[in-house]
Amino acid sequence: MIINKQGLKTHNGFTLIELMVVVAIIGILASIAYPNYQDSVIRSRRADAKGALLGFANAMERYFTENNTYLGAGGTAGTPANTGSPRVFSTQSPIDGTTAYYALIIQAATQTTYNLRATPVVGTSQASDGILEINNTEAKGRWDSDNSGTIGVGEETWD
Repeated sequence: MIINKQGLKTHNGFTLIELMVVVAIIGILASIAYPNYQDSVIRSRRADAKGALLGFANAMERYFTENNTYLGAGGTAGTPANTGSPRVFSTQSPIDGTTAYYALIIQAATQTTYNLRATPVVGTSQASDGILEINNTEAKGRWDSDNSGTIGVGEETWD
């Protein structure tokens, strides 16, 4: 409390109305910022999965160089397989072993071709993001941007 020149007592501080206006403004800003933040997190995880797929493709090429085939790059060391989880690369993205947002698999492999896929993990924020795919003939991968479960002609590409 301060006494002014006229001898009247004045109060410094905020009224309840002023505080309520500030809280409302903060709430409005948060309601705009949070969805943008969530979208940014989803995009960054997708970008990480794209990088993991490119690393996976490089691992497949190394495997081909050593074995003259893509067959057997999946499975386990004692039980090689042609599809499913890779044994030449990480089975998830991010590859550092933290919470998996994408599962990395060999969708198909022959002696001279492969098709690799990153599938969003169910129960995570990426679950409705759509699959990512790359094969041995494409410089660019493809993304199931409409989350239909398949990658068809005209799907969005990435590099």
